[in-house]
Amino acid sequence: MTSLLTWTPGQSTTTFTHSSEPLVLPQKSAPKRAFPELCKDITPSCHLNPLLFNGHLQTMWTAVNKAAPAVHYKRRVFASEESSFKGHFTVDFAVAAPARSGTAKDEGPEDQGLPEDLMGARHARLPPQTTRLADKEFEHLSSEETKPLLTKEEGPEDQGLREDPLGVGHTRLPPRTTYFTDKEFEHLSSEDTKPLLITLHGLSGGSYEVYLRHVIEPLIRASTGEGSEQGLSGGEWEALVVNSRGCAGSKITSSILYNARATWDVRQVVKWARQTWPNRPLYGVGYSLGANILTNYLGEEGEDCLLDAAVIVSNPWKLEVSNLALKRTWLGSEVYSKTMGNNMRNLFETHKEEILKNKSLSEEKILQLKYLYEFDRAVQCATWGYPTETAYYRDASSTDSVLSIRIPTFCLHARDDPIASDEAVPYEEIQQTPWVVMCATAGGGHLAWYELSGGRWHAKPIVQFLKQMQADVDFSKIDRKVGIAAKGPQGGHKTPFAFDPMRRKAHVPGSEAQH
Repeated sequence: MTSLLTWTPGQSTTTFTHSSEPLVLPQKSAPKRAFPELCKDITPSCHLNPLLFNGHLQTMWTAVNKAAPAVHYKRRVFASEESSFKGHFTVDFAVAAPARSGTAKDEGPEDQGLPEDLMGARHARLPPQTTRLADKEFEHLSSEETKPLLTKEEGPEDQGLREDPLGVGHTRLPPRTTYFTDKEFEHLSSEDTKPLLITLHGLSGGSYEVYLRHVIEPLIRASTGEGSEQGLSGGEWEALVVNSRGCAGSKITSSILYNARATWDVRQVVKWARQTWPNRPLYGVGYSLGANILTNYLGEEGEDCLLDAAVIVSNPWKLEVSNLALKRTWLGSEVYSKTMGNNMRNLFETHKEEILKNKSLSEEKILQLKYLYEFDRAVQCATWGYPTETAYYRDASSTDSVLSIRIPTFCLHARDDPIASDEAVPYEEIQQTPWVVMCATAGGGHLAWYELSGGRWHAKPIVQFLKQMQADVDFSKIDRKVGIAAKGPQGGHKTPFAFDPMRRKAHVPGSEAQH
């Protein structure tokens, strides 16, 4: 049955997939609670815009409706600590917004200010980030202070540092984003216990993406009462986004970008976060390709994972299956795959001076490609050593990684998603592990879930899940050895084989670790 027939106007059914022997979560001040029951309780009814009545309309509307809460960031460039994957990547930290910051439309920082000139002069248009001074504001500009009008390190608060103090720089800075000064970054460490959300964006995206800001902003929103929180965000949570190499206007300093199993940068950031904030609970959320990367990271870390819980959103899971589903239809091939291929080709053009240091790449062939799978064939295979793009897809898929996860993980998926195909979702694997719960909605498209109000439904269960886990669950009492591997062979049969869900075909020669 198609997704269209499963819809009643605005109502989208939700189904949950989980183990018949669920994980039992120790509570801080209440009886133990089954993990699937928590996920069901925090998931609201899914009422979507009835005018966007299938996955294609929902997905395509993301190109039209860009409204989202404003999230401001300070950026830091990190040097990779992985000797096999040298280079730089950026991390954007959510910070408290300037006064009067509102809904963003991505023209620039949202200081709404005074748009009209009180002296009566007209303007053709105000440039981005520009408002008028009120008469009272202008009258009080005079001062006896000796502070310079503007310095590179100490500019106005609404501007910040727009040059990288480490010298790596950027191709462009996204809206509402400036750099930490060295001094600011050196003083980030803290003994506080504020929860931290670490986010991975989708293919060729970044911290500016609308879908992730709908989740981050409610978590970091500053308290208005007494005892308001301190820290970067000013709210109850802190948040950061790990930008994939070359994304969000960042520069690359080696010939490699990233791939669907590029877990080394998020691993470095999680370790750094644990060292910098030893008492903070750490949570992760990944979207689309970032969801695939995060799932693989969780599987690779297993019971040693430094995150306490995670959320996986619109994961393409079995990449070969999702690719075949895209190629099967005209919209899949000529709209979605072509758009994603074009985005990756543009990313290549931005960074081609560095990327073409890999002499096995052909600039001519790359500039002629149209579809995402063609980019993966021309660039990813040559970069990572895969013979074909399908070999890359099989090796980078996150389906088997599910069976190695050892932290509570909540997954969201729309069954009419035209990019992360429903046939690629590992429903059977999820039923074999107590650590993962899947919530699938009948509608919602790819990273869309538009409500009639213009809001995004996916943000509600994600935010509630994170808040509920933080408020109620005693993670110190969870036994991470519980799982499919601890059960042994089914039926007591002794087999000479051992199933290792994390065994990879692509690995660094001579290294025992295959991630």
